[in-house]
Amino acid sequence: MTTPPLPNTAKAATGIEGLDDILSGGLSRGHVFLLEGEPGTGKTTVALQFLLAGAAVGERSLYITLSETEEELRQGASSHGWTLDEKIDIFELTPPENLLDTEHQQSLLYSSDLELGEATRQIFEVIERVKPTRVVLDSLSEIRLLAQSSLRYRRQILAIKHYFVRYDTTVLLLDDLTNESLDKTVHSIAHGVIRLEELAPNYGAERRRVRVVKYRGQKYRGGYHDFTISNDGVHVFPRLVAAEHRGEYLRLQLSSGIPEMDALLGGGIETGSSTLILGPAGTGKTLIAMIFAAAAVARGEKAALFIFDEELGLLYERMKNIGIDLAALRATGNLWIEQLDAAELSPGEFSHRVRRCVDEGNIKTVVIDSINGYQAAMPEENALILHMHELLLYLNRRGAATFMTVAQHGLVGDMQAPVEITYLADTVILLRYFEALGKVRRAISIIKKRTGSHESTIREYRINSRGMTIGEPLEAFQGVLRGVPTYLGEDLPLLQDEAS
Repeated sequence: MTTPPLPNTAKAATGIEGLDDILSGGLSRGHVFLLEGEPGTGKTTVALQFLLAGAAVGERSLYITLSETEEELRQGASSHGWTLDEKIDIFELTPPENLLDTEHQQSLLYSSDLELGEATRQIFEVIERVKPTRVVLDSLSEIRLLAQSSLRYRRQILAIKHYFVRYDTTVLLLDDLTNESLDKTVHSIAHGVIRLEELAPNYGAERRRVRVVKYRGQKYRGGYHDFTISNDGVHVFPRLVAAEHRGEYLRLQLSSGIPEMDALLGGGIETGSSTLILGPAGTGKTLIAMIFAAAAVARGEKAALFIFDEELGLLYERMKNIGIDLAALRATGNLWIEQLDAAELSPGEFSHRVRRCVDEGNIKTVVIDSINGYQAAMPEENALILHMHELLLYLNRRGAATFMTVAQHGLVGDMQAPVEITYLADTVILLRYFEALGKVRRAISIIKKRTGSHESTIREYRINSRGMTIGEPLEAFQGVLRGVPTYLGEDLPLLQDEAS
């Protein structure tokens, strides 16, 4: 029987798994940290989870509030389903009554001097009485206003810091950046600085991200990381770094179940590779991806579908009409289907969902339909390419076969993709419409395959109630990919109508 690893007692866990991952375990004990962000970014929620995590392991926690009432804090906690028990003390710091009296406000001394001194005295008194292990001070904006000058503000924060150090207390200072946002006084004093940001896209829900600005003597995961606030609190999605994930897997060749498709692909698709299915709307990109997913389930493997573009009920019906019963495949437990809303989903959260699905579910085939929908979740194209690069590299190293679809603009002739990611994929399947004998037909070809040889031919294919039928190579045609080919042969090698 193996002994479970002991928790890192040198770190105070924040209670947020993703944030602890970014911070390499949590906050160093006995130090002062700054959590800053504009109002509405989630500072109070993070602070409450930090205190609740301490209470869960028997630590005494204290929330000192200068900006919210105790009732507001308890209501905020209850909205997430939390109860602030006896291990968490809330101290609502209010000015003494004589300072609220207008007769006492006229004095040779500035009222702010009296208020600042009184506020500091009350903070020290409650620390002496409670002797907490974790403290949240909310917020520094009130102390900054009372100090009135940068010098007095810095001295006050230093005094508070040295007082907390005497009790070996881990402190989280909250700053809502409502004034003097360029003042970096606390940045130089704090042991670490965490910044929360909220972005408002032109359409869809707000996007939130977190960044560790500073952490003395500690390696941390730099850059921006997406996070959300849900009913059960804050969830942070650390930026995916594929280089940190390496695994051993057998490189196998996977069949589509269609001999002509496998012939085009030189035998099939290899595990640990990515495939891009490219073509205009209606050419059957989703169908090809579903064919490989269904073949994986038929082999007894697990597959996952992440659908951006299509309503699941319609997708089920459409696939069933051409011979693929997704509901039945899902019922086996080997097919995972998730519908995603690009307007409500951040790219970091999407990567996290895919990673969790692959790691926990032992998924070997992943379908992303489509990259057009995934792009809608991205603020800019460059970020999309970086996210896709890391995600595909990660899936490859986990031994998964990944299939992506991209809808190109246009129907025949020159085509344009909304984003150029063909260089990221190991295999590219190109679908095209072309006109012949007064009918609109479809053609399929493989234009790239890094993992082995493939046919260089172009084949016609047809989609009907029996699924996909692929014909012989169109060797006597020229200009199929341009949409209006020229026939140079004698016997027409096109697929014949079913009646014929």
